[in-house]
Parts: sequence; C-alpha cells; structure tokens
Amino acid sequence: MNPSGDFLSGARIVLVEDDGDIARLIVQTLSEFGFQTTWCKRAAEFRARLKIELPDLALIDLGLPDVDGMALVRELRESDDCGIIVITGRSHSGDRIMGLEDGADDYVTKPFDSRELVARVRSVLRRYARRTGLEAASRERWAEFIGWRFFPATNRLVAPDGDEHQLSNAEANLLQVFLEKANRILTREQLLGERNISPFDRSIDVRISRLRRKLESDPQHPKLIKTVYGAGYLFAASVVWSADA
Repeated sequence: MNPSGDFLSGARIVLVEDDGDIARLIVQTLSEFGFQTTWCKRAAEFRARLKIELPDLALIDLGLPDVDGMALVRELRESDDCGIIVITGRSHSGDRIMGLEDGADDYVTKPFDSRELVARVRSVLRRYARRTGLEAASRERWAEFIGWRFFPATNRLVAPDGDEHQLSNAEANLLQVFLEKANRILTREQLLGERNISPFDRSIDVRISRLRRKLESDPQHPKLIKTVYGAGYLFAASVVWSADA
C-alpha cells in the first residue's frame, strides 16, 4: 500500500523507541505510507545499525532506558547526515527547543496524531531531498557576503578571519535561502519551503537564532538577519556568488 505515491516512498526510517505499543503504531503507520521502517528498542541497537546503513530519517524518543535521547541526537548530528525528529512525552517547551538546538529537524509530542506524524516525517524528508538536489546543482559554488564565505556543497561557513563552522543541513538550507534571496522580506513559509505552517511551530526561529550566534557580533541586536515584525525575516547584505563573479 502506498497512499503517498511520490518520490518519498521507500525512504529508510529508523525508530528508536522503547515503548512497544507506541513503536508498533508508528511502524504500522509509516509502513502504510510506503516508508521502510526499522524499530530499535535501545540506543545500542541503533548505533549498531548505523554501522551497517545510514537511514534517511531517524525518529528518536528522548526517554530511552540506556542513554538520554538528547545525547543520541547530538551524537547522530555530529557524525552523520540524516533527518532527525525527536519524539517526546515532555510537554515543557524548553525540552523541545533544546532538541532543536541540539540538531533535531523537528519534534513530535506524545500523544500524537498519526496524520501529524506522517506530515512531519514527509516535511523533513522533503527538506533533505531538496538539499541533495541543491548540492548537485551548486557543487564548487560559494557565496560571499561581508567577508564571510559559504560553501553549500559541504555546508561550510568560513568567517572573515578564516575560522570555519560546519553547519547542520537545517542551518545550511536556511542560510542558502537567505543568500539566494538577500535583501528581501521572507516569510517563515518561504524560509522552510512549505505552506500552512502552524503558528506554534517555532523551529524556524530556533534555526535563525543559531545562525545569528554564528554570524552576528551581537545576536541580541542583529544587523544581518533582521526580524521584520508581522512579516518575516530579511537578510541585509550584498551577496556575490562565485558563478556571478
């Protein structure tokens, strides 16, 4: 059965969840939409599987019995390049924001609606699919702005003093959109490349905060990535792409 019928079908997903009832529900739901889903009950099982194959997306429960789920998110983000969605029963917004800060692309709070889970899975997979396409199209290209250089094929950001930063895919995606459309007001939907984003979805704000900490001399009073209240964000700089030089 393949209700989605698009290029996302067949994506490899690994679920790290110790609750059997929840895990079986997630596996069944994702399988119905054509995703190849593998269930790991422990972080140790997941680590062993990573040595065999890197998934397209990992769903990670924060309340794992053998390791803190947040640590596993950080570990995965530092070493591998795949989508990450945090699954949490913690309702405090600080826990969800911390998950995004540590490298997750999105989060789902228990109890969750199956349709919402599928929508979030598809959203993250689309972002990574776009990223792969951008890398192929922009290989060897770089963008320069106020002394900084950004290399989209490798997610490298080089400061004016030569110091290098390795961006996550989510950060690199966001920065590339800003650089391609500099000096324009962009809505949250335009920055994420999606429509009908929930007004309570703060993932874009977290990513912008992370970019500001890398790019701005005073992130609390940004001069480069400006907030246009009621409208969106604006990247205020002249940008030159290597292909244009």
